[in-house]
Amino acid sequence: MTTEHPFAPFVRILGKGKSGSRSLDREEARIAMGMILDGQVRPEQLGAFLMLLRVKEEAPEELAGFADAVRARYAPPAGINVDLDWSSYAGKKRRHTWYLLVALCLASHGYRVFLHGSRGHTPGRIYVEDMLSQFNLSPVTDWQAASAELDRCGFVYQSVDHFCPPLGQIIQLRAILGLRSPVHTLCRMLNPLDARCSVDGVFHPPYGPMHQRAAGLLGTPRNLTLKGDGGEAEVRPDAECQLQWVLEGELSESVWQRTVPQRFVKEAELDPAMLQQVWQGTASHPYGEAAVISTLALILRLLGKSGDQEALLQQAEQLWQQRDIQRFV
Repeated sequence: MTTEHPFAPFVRILGKGKSGSRSLDREEARIAMGMILDGQVRPEQLGAFLMLLRVKEEAPEELAGFADAVRARYAPPAGINVDLDWSSYAGKKRRHTWYLLVALCLASHGYRVFLHGSRGHTPGRIYVEDMLSQFNLSPVTDWQAASAELDRCGFVYQSVDHFCPPLGQIIQLRAILGLRSPVHTLCRMLNPLDARCSVDGVFHPPYGPMHQRAAGLLGTPRNLTLKGDGGEAEVRPDAECQLQWVLEGELSESVWQRTVPQRFVKEAELDPAMLQQVWQGTASHPYGEAAVISTLALILRLLGKSGDQEALLQQAEQLWQQRDIQRFV
């Protein structure tokens, strides 16, 4: 008689029909993800598990349990300190990766920024990893190199392919499954270096509160989830922006008002060199600069700066104007 596979109960919990299925609790999620990371799950089980989660939509407790399993197996060495964890897993479609300039501006003022993501999983997208060369930067492949790069310039990018290879492999299943899986959400929640402040973006507004509650369960002191351009943590200056905050354990929501009255026309072609030109001040880009200032203002709030939207925008403008344009060239 065939013995049931140890992972089968987790598929059954999610797929037992409208009245019989339920979400995993945090401990069940931890065990299930642990089995996936340890290679103890058959491919057909993994596909069923991911798509059942996708249809149901991930619960915060599930995301927290998944993150627990990742952290237990892929913890970085102690002593790598960062001020801000920035996740980048969506890729941009119609706009430049302006948020990269925000991260570099912060680094030029002494903040330590760890940016992580994945590239290539969705055709037609621009990934921040591909823009690093514009700034004489390269992605790192291990924690030792990440630490050295943070000490050198205050900024580093590392792909999930290198700090948790199994998750990188699962992300690339998008082309096979036809849909993004909950692992895209999980990776945004990881905060691998346990930064005090973290920021992530969503495309679909209902995912914002899910990310917020997961960050709260994982104990991140200060977390911001925003409905950003293309699903990245970047404010659209010509639209209202929904914000979900975790500030010292308190969960709240707010709206960031648009800073320009008119909608910008999308560019027909995106020249990667424009990012470097705007950074150095040799070119002007009204949309990009407005996106940078608004995003920077919100990050300053996340990092502990006070004031209303106008005051934060003024602080961001000052910080941007005082950036070290000789760095990252």
